[in-house]
Amino acid sequence: MACVLIVKTGDAYPEVVDQYGDFETLFEKQLSTALPAHLEVQVWDAQRNPTPPALDTLAGILITGSHSMVSDAEPWSEALKPWLQGALANDMPMLGVCYGHQLMAAAFGGVSDYHPAGRESGTHTVRLTLAGRQDPLFSQLPESFAAHLSHAQSVMQAPHGCTVLAHNSHDAHQALRYGPRQWSVQFHPEFSVPVMRAYIERQRAILRDQGENPASLSAKVTDASDAASLLTRFLAFV
Repeated sequence: MACVLIVKTGDAYPEVVDQYGDFETLFEKQLSTALPAHLEVQVWDAQRNPTPPALDTLAGILITGSHSMVSDAEPWSEALKPWLQGALANDMPMLGVCYGHQLMAAAFGGVSDYHPAGRESGTHTVRLTLAGRQDPLFSQLPESFAAHLSHAQSVMQAPHGCTVLAHNSHDAHQALRYGPRQWSVQFHPEFSVPVMRAYIERQRAILRDQGENPASLSAKVTDASDAASLLTRFLAFV
């Protein structure tokens, strides 16, 4: 049976894990609704297990978010870069999310760092570029769609040769494509409405400090099923 690997790059907040599951569980819940019989999902915790699976044993790779920062260049994170470069060179289907998005961009020659405008949290509108409207993974999405976001760092400089698929007023690189079957997104397609609200609640003080209204952000959290559909649609490319 072919394996789709979830690369776990961190843990969600404890209260989120207790109520809804950790990052990999959120991915698994979404994928289970459309997982073909010939595919199975496995999890590799990259922070705790330094030995990556051999690429030739995998059919596809999904990379989770993390509360770590790519620019901190932690050894476990830096060790992932050549592995990801090998995956890209072998045309391995990949989809990176949040930290995974920033890590893929950094691994392929871009720059990920703190966003000068601060943190983006909540449900926000993301817009497809012309390339995004023509992309095989993104083309079935509406031109503008709601997405759950929680990040302090962003892809500040996209790798040379990659394609920008989506953006919004906060972030010029909400979605990128690096090769025929290699994508990454800044937003969280695995988040549900309750998980997004739990993240805003945990970040209440930080958001207030940067001049935002956490109660208003929480009230505006809405369904983001279009963004969520990317996870199951990705399986068609595996």
